[in-house]
Amino acid sequence: MSTPNGGDLLVRVLRELGVDTVFGIVSVHNLPLVEAVARDLRFVPVRHEATAVSAADAYGRARGTVGCALTSTGTGAGNAAGSLIEALSAQTAVLHVTGQIDSPYLGQGRGFIHETKDQPGMLAAVSHHAATVTDAADAGRVLRTAAAAALTAPGGPASVEWPIDLQYAPQDLAAAPARPEPAPVPQADADALDRAAALISRARRPLVWAGGGARLAGAELGALLDATGAGVLTSNSGRGTLPEDDPRVLGNFANGPTGRALLAEADLLISVGTHFRSNETGGYTLPLPATHVQIDLDAAALGRVHPATAALHGEAAATLAALTARLDGAGAEEGWAARLTAARDGARAALRESIGPHAAVCDAIRAALPRRAVVARDVTIASSSWGNRLLELYDPRDNLFPRGGGIGQGLGMGIGAALADPSRPTLVMAGDGGLAVHLGELLTVAQERPRLTLVVFNDGGYGVLRNMQDAHFDRRSGVDLTTPDFAALAAAVHLPYARIGAADEAHQVLAEAVASDGPVLVEVDLAALGPMKSPFTPPVSLPGT
Repeated sequence: MSTPNGGDLLVRVLRELGVDTVFGIVSVHNLPLVEAVARDLRFVPVRHEATAVSAADAYGRARGTVGCALTSTGTGAGNAAGSLIEALSAQTAVLHVTGQIDSPYLGQGRGFIHETKDQPGMLAAVSHHAATVTDAADAGRVLRTAAAAALTAPGGPASVEWPIDLQYAPQDLAAAPARPEPAPVPQADADALDRAAALISRARRPLVWAGGGARLAGAELGALLDATGAGVLTSNSGRGTLPEDDPRVLGNFANGPTGRALLAEADLLISVGTHFRSNETGGYTLPLPATHVQIDLDAAALGRVHPATAALHGEAAATLAALTARLDGAGAEEGWAARLTAARDGARAALRESIGPHAAVCDAIRAALPRRAVVARDVTIASSSWGNRLLELYDPRDNLFPRGGGIGQGLGMGIGAALADPSRPTLVMAGDGGLAVHLGELLTVAQERPRLTLVVFNDGGYGVLRNMQDAHFDRRSGVDLTTPDFAALAAAVHLPYARIGAADEAHQVLAEAVASDGPVLVEVDLAALGPMKSPFTPPVSLPGT
């Protein structure tokens, strides 16, 4: 048996973390890592480093743990940067291990192959934590510290660069250091909890806004609703914190007419782990109730966008439980529950009406999927208009989308989620424009054969921006794109193909696709399906228009 090297060490650390699948691209500067992972775990050779991180990100989200991506140094690490920004924005746990040139040549600017200027600085800019292995004997500590940083709330991607000579260096696995304990989670101050509980106890028309920071606190949030009679709005990140068929859950409708009207009637808002992003608040124009109890693990978020009457710095589940235990009010006024139900039903009915034939596709997706199935949504009209709102989700681990708004990451996320849990299906919603960004990942799908249905909404370009230009400008620029023949493309990579060209075809096509044990590409021909009644444009302001 050969002497263990850095690859064997990485496998040991990943096993400690419960990671069985790693995504990446092999290189001369990460070869021992890839060899060990491919031998002892599962290595998925994606076609672009950005996809390696997106897939690792979604693997971690779907499992509620950490994912791992392997890239090469220089250009390879640079290619991963966009997806690291997404993981940083979403505060999701990714262990990104990238190669580096031989340690004796670091920082000399000799033009060594794959070398880049200040790679540690680049990684630090796009990661929650960044470190360099400078000594083979210290590699285990560096890896475990990075994993702990990624997993410690609020979390985010942790990047480790590892010089190739130190990857090949012998490792004493028996002497490997223990993984560091996560940093203590902040606990809300008792006096602040008392003040907040007094405000909530007096409220008669309370609302909760659940963001991504609430996604592990569903039980505690439900208990608070039971005690107060509050209804729940969510950000896109908070979807599934409570099942969206719960009659108290209005969902991701805060910035629509119904949500705005309800917020105007409410006498108290409890926000839980949401940062009130610009696209979900009408560019920060959304009025909130004057009395605002804000819960967030990030102290800097408290009062940053909207003033907080009571600011609680702490983890969501513990803080919600402590608040509920302190409540002594009468709860919501008579009729508030009926008002919440009317708002919930009205918001959904209005959206269904506005999207016209798209509603049949939404219904068909939900009917085809079991209750627990991952839905990975790229940035496209179908996702932004109805996929992020009308398509019901029941668990936060099933809710995958690029929270930073980057186009083209949906398929990589779907691949990661599908391989994280092969026992249940994954469905990806992508546009033809977004899919083209990483079209090569169809080869990864064809090679790995995940249980994945890729639904491509084909409108021949960037439909969101096309609608914006049609609404505000006298010409189109850069939005009309050449689209492949998706049937021929699927055949070329040996993927089953189906097409939806009319609303009455959606249920059968999607039911058959989802029932497959492997991947299927489904094209939704939007020209044949027909337009939405109200063309979708994103909720962003255009200066000068």
